[in-house]
Amino acid sequence: MSYGMTTNADLRDRVLAAKQAAGLSWAQIAEALGRPKEWSTSALLGMHPMPAETAAKAGSLLDLSADDVARLQRMPYRTREPELATDPTIYRFHEALQVYGPALKELIHEEFGDGIMSAINFRLSVERHPDPGGDRVVVTFDGKFLDYAW
Repeated sequence: MSYGMTTNADLRDRVLAAKQAAGLSWAQIAEALGRPKEWSTSALLGMHPMPAETAAKAGSLLDLSADDVARLQRMPYRTREPELATDPTIYRFHEALQVYGPALKELIHEEFGDGIMSAINFRLSVERHPDPGGDRVVVTFDGKFLDYAW
């Protein structure tokens, strides 16, 4: 879906190429932007609008065009790209939610009542934890509880 300038996929490809050319990690980029690495990465991949000042910093850091800097500031279309679901890492998240999703729902309802975890008022963290059996990936979803109120 293109509305004149670029799609999220086009922007994502240019950001990934610029990141590689600059030899920067997502953590280094986030530090330069003064934002969390999880949010910065998602925003640079086209899933969150960036404030003008942050977008300008990203543009300078990654040598992005003025059009790309403007695109980083626009409200994104948070559409699903079906081909992404076949990526092994993304697929494993789908698999984990298929297996544990019903249990998570039951546990949330038992602990909090009838409601949901917000994905808007939400924080995410990704950490590496050393383990003798192989390092562990720790992903934390931290969302506000929203009760169903009638």
